Amino acid sequence: MTVHTTLTGPFPRSEALVAATRDLDRGRTSPAEVSALYRETEGAIAALEGRLGLDPPAGGYLEWADLFRPFAEAWPGFTVGPVTRWFETNTFYRQPILRAPPERRAGAIAPRLPRAGEVPPAGRKVTLPGPYTFAGLLDNRSGETREALTHRFGRLLAEEVGELAGLGYGAFQFQEPLLVVEPPKGPLAEATIAAYRSIAAAAGSRPTIVWTFFAPPNGGTEVLPRLPVGAVGFDLSETDPGEIPTSFRGKSLGLGILDPRTTLAEDPGEIARIVREVEGRLAPPTVWLGAGAPLDLLPYEAAVRKLELLPNARRLLSPGGSGR
Repeated sequence: MTVHTTLTGPFPRSEALVAATRDLDRGRTSPAEVSALYRETEGAIAALEGRLGLDPPAGGYLEWADLFRPFAEAWPGFTVGPVTRWFETNTFYRQPILRAPPERRAGAIAPRLPRAGEVPPAGRKVTLPGPYTFAGLLDNRSGETREALTHRFGRLLAEEVGELAGLGYGAFQFQEPLLVVEPPKGPLAEATIAAYRSIAAAAGSRPTIVWTFFAPPNGGTEVLPRLPVGAVGFDLSETDPGEIPTSFRGKSLGLGILDPRTTLAEDPGEIARIVREVEGRLAPPTVWLGAGAPLDLLPYEAAVRKLELLPNARRLLSPGGSGR
């Protein structure tokens, strides 16, 4: 079994960066100074990923105000809507308003991706909204059905993957909390699977991961095992490892082993035990270890402390390690 450790979503901003963006809003600092601090913090996250052996590195997505904002600001058909609560958390996003069938603007997203230090694109993972969650969380005034939108977002995101793959990016993760919070049924389920067929065709041999969080997979068993992706990730703060369906036996898995809802640190030995339990039951050829939900639910320093546990857990899971 191959074990990867990786960031599974955006990283929290440092206190200095939060203070600087507030000061910018109040006219107390300049855009150039804030931009320089963004670059400095991105560099610190890239250095952290390198020191901890996170593979592939992803960067912190610090300048993404939320999962959808770069698309709502850059793709035709959208406007940026009101502040909306992000599931049952104390964080928020601006709900995209779709006023016409969406289209993609080539070259709009790549410049917004985080810089992962000196790591070339071929070594990086890109995190994108999943087509089902994207279609389900926007304010749809386009006249298209949710099924049609899910299918269309699959095509548009496939085009995005194709462009980014052409630039050398090597892995793609899709954030899909809605797949388990509000699982699709019937035609909507089939539209979701079709959307990922488009994405899989564009990705080719590059790793693709669908990451679910905020709920267990109980209602998603109609769709999740059928997704044509390299791995599906589960939020183990919401999912007992024994609840991962046996239909995933022999398939690669993402295990959200760090809980971003609490600053309390996990035990590397317990992490290794859980992974070995999953290995014994489901025999995944590859596991991706990270946070169950994005770490930006935590303060910056607490997120760093959580990530620093992963190398010890990976060592325990290596040949000759004591994790059983």
